[in-house]
Amino acid sequence: MKFLTRHNLARLLRPLMGAALIAGVGSCALLEPLPGPVTPAERLAAMPTRDLPLDRDVVIHWHERQVPFIVAETDADAAFALGLVHAHLRLGQMEIMRRIAYGRLSEGVGPFAIDIDRALRILGFHRAAPAIEAALPDETRDWLQRFADGINHYQASIDELPYDARLLGVGVEPWTVQNLISVGRLAATDVNWLLWFRLWKHRDTPAWPALWAELLRDGADSTASFAQNDAGTDAGLDALTELLGGFNKSGSNSFVVSPARSESGNALMANDPHLGFMLPNLWLLAGIQSPSYQMVGLMVPGLPFVAVGRNKDIAWGGTNMRAASSDMFDVSDLPAGDIQETVEPIAVRWWFDSDVTVRETPLGPIISDAPQLAGDDDAPGPPVALRWMGHKATDEISAMLAVNRAADWPAFRQAFETFAVSAQNMLFADAQGNIGQVLATQLPARAPDLQPSLISPPGVAAAWERILTSSELPASFNPQAGYLVSANNRPADAPVPVGWFFSPDDRIGRISTLLADDAAVSMQRAGEIQRDVTQPSAKAVRDAVVAAATSIDLANSLDDEGRAALALIAAFDGTYDAALQAPVAFEAFFAAFVPQFYEGKFAADALEAFVASADIGARLPGELAVAPADRVDTALRAGVAAAVVAVAEYASWGEMHRMALGHPLRMLPVIGGRFEFVEFGVSGSRQTVMKTNASPSGEKHTARYGSQARHISDMGDIDENYFVLLGGQDGFMGSTTFVDQVDLWRAGDYIRMPLRPESVEREFATKMVLRRASKSN
Repeated sequence: MKFLTRHNLARLLRPLMGAALIAGVGSCALLEPLPGPVTPAERLAAMPTRDLPLDRDVVIHWHERQVPFIVAETDADAAFALGLVHAHLRLGQMEIMRRIAYGRLSEGVGPFAIDIDRALRILGFHRAAPAIEAALPDETRDWLQRFADGINHYQASIDELPYDARLLGVGVEPWTVQNLISVGRLAATDVNWLLWFRLWKHRDTPAWPALWAELLRDGADSTASFAQNDAGTDAGLDALTELLGGFNKSGSNSFVVSPARSESGNALMANDPHLGFMLPNLWLLAGIQSPSYQMVGLMVPGLPFVAVGRNKDIAWGGTNMRAASSDMFDVSDLPAGDIQETVEPIAVRWWFDSDVTVRETPLGPIISDAPQLAGDDDAPGPPVALRWMGHKATDEISAMLAVNRAADWPAFRQAFETFAVSAQNMLFADAQGNIGQVLATQLPARAPDLQPSLISPPGVAAAWERILTSSELPASFNPQAGYLVSANNRPADAPVPVGWFFSPDDRIGRISTLLADDAAVSMQRAGEIQRDVTQPSAKAVRDAVVAAATSIDLANSLDDEGRAALALIAAFDGTYDAALQAPVAFEAFFAAFVPQFYEGKFAADALEAFVASADIGARLPGELAVAPADRVDTALRAGVAAAVVAVAEYASWGEMHRMALGHPLRMLPVIGGRFEFVEFGVSGSRQTVMKTNASPSGEKHTARYGSQARHISDMGDIDENYFVLLGGQDGFMGSTTFVDQVDLWRAGDYIRMPLRPESVEREFATKMVLRRASKSN
């Protein structure tokens, strides 16, 4: 009976689940007032400092913005102190990340997350953790265990959990090495999934072959579709992809400049990672000095290595390669004995507990069982398994710790032999003036001429029997141009296909142009490049639109408001400055023009997928020039009409294009609005260097993804390292350092993070001593 299918039953139960959530909210900490202002001194008073399980006393120098620099006489003590620091600054955030990695969100947020948990259990970010832990080198295992010890000591020592941790309604659970590995796997989500999941429902439609071919032709931007909810998409899929995309390093810009092209005569390194806009920021800042480490930089909360930063000899950073780290296979023909089923319980707050059946095959978990992808119960599709490099026992943590210790290019390149996910274009600069780039990943030995499919043919499975490591993939060292740039663009050709879906060329082209035009790049100029908000493809579209409008004498057929809007579009030069109105006119025009121009290319739902995923900016100028005049006329008029409405409503791009910073709890129904903290008009757009990604729109909208941290270093001086977070260092709601770096980020300012001990003592003025327990204790 149709009304008893799983989908219809879920719709029937949803109002009851919502009522249960509201009832639960009324009786729990979710209605507890947000914490009041707490100063850094008050926050630091919560740190346990006495009778600690240390070999020697440890000193932590704290910057006024609650950035720590740890000085330890042993590596084990450094790792323990680092665990204390991560827990002190981000314990609630780390707990949320752990629960996402294990598919345990429902325990804290109730029935709202049941289907998300089911999908997360099937994806299995924790699946490889036992095998990874078993294979760890002793020094890595010891480092991770001491880091976990620090987290656990902090949890056991504080009187009360942070506000966001309390909201989860669960007790304190010890952290293990496998927990840390699983959080690392969450951060390594394959960004291609975000595109695949959006295209999933189209794969059996008549439009599919043409749609897939068009996206392959473009090398589609695989992050565009999840920035905002598209009309007609599934809310559950939106929530899942926002979680996965927000926590994954799926974008970024990095560039290095050789001494011959820098003002100081030293190599320069510049990084600005792109992640979801949220509070706390998905990075924290820290410095460490111990026998094996002397480094500063950006760390993922819960992971004890510097992912972006420098030591005394080298600097490093990277961008997501968008590599082909996964395949999906139809496993309909597998023998029944090759499919193993496990029923996993799901504890649910304020509702009945649930469960999920996870089906495993030799080709990976059956991802088509995820509620967001499953077909109608009356007509289920074939079972599809996900083969992901992240389900293999690779060792990214040892790799990054080796990078943190590296002193030169050979050591840097060798470090990535065990690194697989998420695939990164890693850039390098050193104090001797060398620059380089490594493809840090492991890839199946697919045939070079393989024609990719959303569901791979069975023969591709054999490619997974031979895995290429980083040393077998291209690298660049001291190129003649004097600089290297990476912006999620297509990498150099390799012996096997690296991937198929990359970012448009706007960012790499713009950065390369700005570097090529400056014979002596300064640190200030590097920062200006990071904040550049000109999108070349937008200007190219503007040129094509103006030419088309001129060819049909469009202006003379418009009223005064239409001519004024068209003039604003013509004045747009591709610069998305928050103070300008021209971007308002152009974006409103673009949002209305594109679907009208491509109407009829595909059926309505496939057209939506095409517009959301294709590189429209690159293809539109050429297609517009040869399109039939009536189609061009209709689309131009639709675009101008939308621009008229938008410019009457919004005097500037910043009024329409907004930055909203909030805690992940803002995704909750009913009470999510309590966790929005900062909103302002922001410059940038989808493919500007300073990326503030949002779908094209003629209405007020919010950017949810893009440039949310920055780093620049001059390799000639170990003190010349500058960082900033969009947000703040402290994840404790109410802390005065919760959002205190927002103004720095907006102004283009940074926090200096030196490496010389005397500079650290001077600039990180609050000294904290962690005392080891006496022998008698």
